[in-house]
Amino acid sequence: MTFLPLFRLVTFTATLVCAIIVLGLAAHLTSLTEEARGGYFVFAAMAIAVAVLTIITLPVMIGVDSARRGAFTSMVLVELIWIFILWILWISAAALASQEDEFVFGDGNSCDFADSNTATGCHEFAAIEAFSFLAWILLMGYNITLLVYAIIGHTRGSHTWFSTVGDGLLTRRDDAPAFSGSQPNPVSDKQTPVSRGGAYSTPAPSSMQYPPQQQQYAQPMTAQV
Repeated sequence: MTFLPLFRLVTFTATLVCAIIVLGLAAHLTSLTEEARGGYFVFAAMAIAVAVLTIITLPVMIGVDSARRGAFTSMVLVELIWIFILWILWISAAALASQEDEFVFGDGNSCDFADSNTATGCHEFAAIEAFSFLAWILLMGYNITLLVYAIIGHTRGSHTWFSTVGDGLLTRRDDAPAFSGSQPNPVSDKQTPVSRGGAYSTPAPSSMQYPPQQQQYAQPMTAQV
């Protein structure tokens, strides 16, 4: 397996782990706030939505690509757009969590609260923020790497935007042979071998065949006395 498909698999797997963790933490935090305050935090709802989208789409992209080559969901252009949307959502969720954490618990808190639910909520705030930032970094790094590979492959004549990562984005995909700097000579097969001097040798006169010609000679004239 080449670098880019392996990097894609590792990135998607690590992002899925982050999404599962964030989903569990955000769901538990939402349950605590609904019991204690009768409401929920906006960032927690955002984190749940982004985690669900990630858990649904990334396994589909991995599974379809491994089961069927050239699928629509595995095209580089589709993957670039969707991964870009995902990491924008993840950075939004992380930024909302950071802002809400600062507003609720303040700066430099150690989550040392007498109430166990408040202490648990404080730790979950920090964990959701950290794993959301991690998912954002993973997806953004992969998206930038894929874009660079696609641009380089496109400049080399590869149809990268509608191919898949497993096709090899830096490989020339067109059917036309690469230009070698010399054009084939259609009459080269009819020419005589090249001599050591580098010029074509002229056929020997003895090898030339001419059509037989009928020559008429004048009859000898006898002298009349």
